[in-house]
Amino acid sequence: MTFGEQPAYLRVAGDLRKKIADGSLPPHTRLPSQARIREEYGVSDTVALEARKVLMAEGLVEGRSGSGTYVRERPVPRKIARTGYRAVNGGSTPFRQEQAADGARGTWESRSEQIEANAAVAERLGIRVGDRVMCTKYVFRDAGEAMMLSTSWEPLAVTGRTPVMLPEEGPLGGCGVVDRMAAIDVIVDNVAEEVGARPGLAEELTSLGGVPGHVVIVVHRTYFASGRPVEAADIVVPADRYRIAYHLPVR
Repeated sequence: MTFGEQPAYLRVAGDLRKKIADGSLPPHTRLPSQARIREEYGVSDTVALEARKVLMAEGLVEGRSGSGTYVRERPVPRKIARTGYRAVNGGSTPFRQEQAADGARGTWESRSEQIEANAAVAERLGIRVGDRVMCTKYVFRDAGEAMMLSTSWEPLAVTGRTPVMLPEEGPLGGCGVVDRMAAIDVIVDNVAEEVGARPGLAEELTSLGGVPGHVVIVVHRTYFASGRPVEAADIVVPADRYRIAYHLPVR
């Protein structure tokens, strides 16, 4: 096989990727061995190894101890809808609304604790390093499968010593940020989200059921009340299984 200017290992990986996509190498099929790749494509062992590494990093194949490398089953991505942040009857969060609307079997678990804001959190909330914040970590599940992680921070200068200090407890436990803040006369009037992607951290992939090298979508969200940040959150979603869809009203 004649290779062009593209590195040989990428050309080999590209051809194998095409075979996976068109079904020539269906899920659970063993990937050709390093020796077979070398012979079929006329490349060195190093090129064959690097091509296999590319496919593994892309999450297309997985190694099985003592057995070889196999094509992974590719899930059909599901949508996670983002529908805005208006207050609604019942005060439920967007996740709860969307799960109910789709008839999905969504559950979640959370844990809150008071911590001191580090430099990154302090910058996002417009407070000083070391100021106390309520940190709440969530795991959201669909039919028992972890689908989304979220970590939120709220300045205790805003919520401390109020009925909404703990996001998932008290009279408004489990309600959205907009409704909880309104209960203490803090009117949320703006929200900003920045969406990016990066390789998942080891602890994130352990929780989400991914493998090293998998990419996650990260949403950095901040709620504002009259220009003051009142909540910041990082939302992490496995990119191979979900897409984030925005449905925002036109004003």
